[in-house]
Amino acid sequence: MATARTTHTSIDAYIAASPPAVQPVLRKIRSVIRKAAPDAEETISYQMPAFRQHGILLYFAAFKQHIGLYPPVRGDARLEKAVAPYAGDKGNLRFPLDQPIPFALIERIARFRVRQDGADAEARRKKRRSG
Repeated sequence: MATARTTHTSIDAYIAASPPAVQPVLRKIRSVIRKAAPDAEETISYQMPAFRQHGILLYFAAFKQHIGLYPPVRGDARLEKAVAPYAGDKGNLRFPLDQPIPFALIERIARFRVRQDGADAEARRKKRRSG
């Protein structure tokens, strides 16, 4: 897909360079993540749209037959079970474009990653204070 080889400077540019049929899906994913992570900063990282708070919360990317969502979900057994049908070899998620995109699940993942990111940042602060 053209978006994988082109360097974009914003999520808007990434979406605009994607195939027209995929653009509404990408806009909706962006909106869902924005709702779940209102304080996150939008960025492009590894040539993919990403949301960052203390660290990267989520990346998403359009491919020929699916939307990828990264990093893998780890640390919540119920959420891991819910995402299992979409997990690839390394745990990264693949949402096939020929099936309904599970936006509510993406929102759950984003909310979980916000909590996880906050806990990780707090643990780093405590470690620096005690070290």
